[in-house]
Amino acid sequence: MGSEGSVLSPAPSFELVPARTLLPHEQIDEADVERLASDLRKRGLLEEPIWVARRERVILNGHHRFAALQRLGARWVPAWVIDYADPEMELARWGSGPPLTKQEVIRRARAGELFPPKTSRHIWHGPAPAPHPTTLAELQAERPGPTLGSVPREGGRPGGPR
Repeated sequence: MGSEGSVLSPAPSFELVPARTLLPHEQIDEADVERLASDLRKRGLLEEPIWVARRERVILNGHHRFAALQRLGARWVPAWVIDYADPEMELARWGSGPPLTKQEVIRRARAGELFPPKTSRHIWHGPAPAPHPTTLAELQAERPGPTLGSVPREGGRPGGPR
C-alpha cells in the first residue's frame, strides 16, 4: 500500500494508547455509551480495538467504545493505529450530506467542533489486522503490561461496532 510518491505507509499496528492523548471528532449517543459500558463491566473484555490516526491521535472509529472505557476509568485504549494519509483509508459518510475531507476531520477534532454521531465512516482497504480482545483490568491499570490479560484471536479485520 503506497501513499504519496514511493513512500510506503506503515501497516496498522496494535497499541495500548493513553486515553488522555486521544481526540474525538464525533459526538456520542449517551444511551449507546451506557449500554457499552454496562456490557464491558459485565464481561470485563473489550473485543474490538478502536481506530486512531497515527500522527494526529484522532479517533477514526470507536467513539462510543472510547467513551464507555473512559466511564469505566480506563487509562489505556486498545487501538489499531493507522496512517490517516494512507490511500487505503477511505473517508465516507454514513448518511447524506456534503463530502467530508480528512483535513476537516482533523481540524474539527483539534478544535473540539465535533460532528454529530455517526457522521463519518472510515473504511480500511489494506491488509486486515486480527481482532485483539483486551481485558478491562489491563486498560484500567496504571501501566499496561506487554499483553497482560489480552486475549488474541485468529483472523478478522479492523471494524465492528462503533
